[in-house]
Amino acid sequence: MALQRKTGLGKGLGALLQSEDIQVSKNANSNGPVAKDNTNAASAGSINFINISQIAVNPFQPRTDFDEQALNELAESIRVQGLIQPITVRQISKNEYQLISGERRLRASKLAGIDEIPAYVRTANDQQMLEMALIENIQRENLNAIEVALSFQRMIEECNLKQEELGERVSKNRSTVTNYLRLLKLPPVIQAGIRDGQISMGHARALINVGEVEKQLYVYQEIIDKGLSVRMAEILVRNIQQQSKPKKHPVGKQLDFQYQKIEDDLASKFSTRVRLNIKNSKGKGAIEIPFDSEDDLSRILELLDW
Repeated sequence: MALQRKTGLGKGLGALLQSEDIQVSKNANSNGPVAKDNTNAASAGSINFINISQIAVNPFQPRTDFDEQALNELAESIRVQGLIQPITVRQISKNEYQLISGERRLRASKLAGIDEIPAYVRTANDQQMLEMALIENIQRENLNAIEVALSFQRMIEECNLKQEELGERVSKNRSTVTNYLRLLKLPPVIQAGIRDGQISMGHARALINVGEVEKQLYVYQEIIDKGLSVRMAEILVRNIQQQSKPKKHPVGKQLDFQYQKIEDDLASKFSTRVRLNIKNSKGKGAIEIPFDSEDDLSRILELLDW
């Protein structure tokens, strides 16, 4: 007897897939489970127990990294409780399916030694496959920022979407979509740092505002080496931008190379612009360290062990 129930999907995915009546069925007279259908093809919207060996991975999967420990923990849970949340597949032949979403659950089920798992069976073309995989992962698996950016780029290029249309698909405003896409303009080493969690999205937004690659790499290394917070990184970027403007040293008092290097090194140490004011040829002068707020002053004083 078929069990009728309604799907309960996330807002974005539900809107894309359209909730519909579900049938759970299993054919005991065949080598693999199939949906009840006159053509032996699984009907769209049905849930079937499908042999894992019949499921091919999703070529449009935006996630590329899976945490091994988390997979093992999920596998242990599946051994004890079974797979509670079905994966989603599309049927491409009588006993052959292609994964739409749920690769983490599929991998964990394989680790758990499960032969058959429950799956929603959908009808989808390649564009829908890509959209479903992206939306499913963003909603449920927290892709890193670079994976999200690459997925957004693929949807724009392969599904011929404008940024506004993409924002509607993933329930994000255009500025958010734009900020993700701008990450892909950063140097590869910085993109890898974002992907691997060495710097945050906030750090990345600060780096985007640095025009030249050399300066982006310099700020990135400062963030890594000194453990700069997002706020400190923003201050460093602002100071670098200010330093790119011509320095207003008095005429005839331009700093020589040695003093210029000291000034630059101090600016790096305090993450703020520093000025050496040389008053005479004997080297008499003063060091000026400006600050923007009480918090900024406290930060500088901490660096001075005050």
